[in-house]
Amino acid sequence: MAGHSKWANIKHRKGAQDAKRGKVFTKIIKEIVVAVKEGGDDSDTNPRLRVAVQNAKSVNMPKDNVQRAIKKAIGGDGDDLREVTYEGYLPHGVAVFIECMTDNINRTVAEIRAVFNKMGGELGKNGALEFLFKRKGFFFVQKNQFNERLEELEMQLIDYGLEELEVEDEVCTIMCDFDTFGSLQKKLEDMEVEITATEIERVPNDFVQLKNDVTLGILKSIERFEELEDVQKVFHNLKISESVIQILNEES
Repeated sequence: MAGHSKWANIKHRKGAQDAKRGKVFTKIIKEIVVAVKEGGDDSDTNPRLRVAVQNAKSVNMPKDNVQRAIKKAIGGDGDDLREVTYEGYLPHGVAVFIECMTDNINRTVAEIRAVFNKMGGELGKNGALEFLFKRKGFFFVQKNQFNERLEELEMQLIDYGLEELEVEDEVCTIMCDFDTFGSLQKKLEDMEVEITATEIERVPNDFVQLKNDVTLGILKSIERFEELEDVQKVFHNLKISESVIQILNEES
């Protein structure tokens, strides 16, 4: 059941991001800027930039936007951007881990705290909840690249960090530990596998299961975090069932 919940949670979060395409562009541009400043403007030698550019392609961001973001980073724009994280609890014991990029930490923490307070939650100390999540890498590729060779692909990737391979709706989702993300990505590229998108996720060790109506209410609280300008990603340990995803799809 935990495995099912994990994939459902990933699918839900990606769907929510895709529905907010304009904000996704802004988040990816920030990621590109920080990636260039951290490791240079050559995606061949900067894996973080390579991931950011790949994700820009996956949401159909124009190449000109990507190049402008890289040039701005080279020119010094975004020097004041910092990566910060916040952790806390929402009602019913739902743990939340928030990744941000900001040029004003005082503004960001005030906005994060305000959402926690309004939603009946509590902002915690940094590091207090990190143990509840494990960082994992995900690669999304089209199944039709492999035809009947999925088992062969799985066997080849195990030595490079593959932990799980799931197939749903003609999409293969490949999961690995964060520490082996780079080696697995390089192996896929060496095999000339076309990667549709990549993600670095914080996957919960355990899930909180609530009734559908309560789950939907908590998800609205999580959306309030996602709407904040400085927030890049929000992770949580709320179990998202297929029935909840169906309700969300019907509402959209």
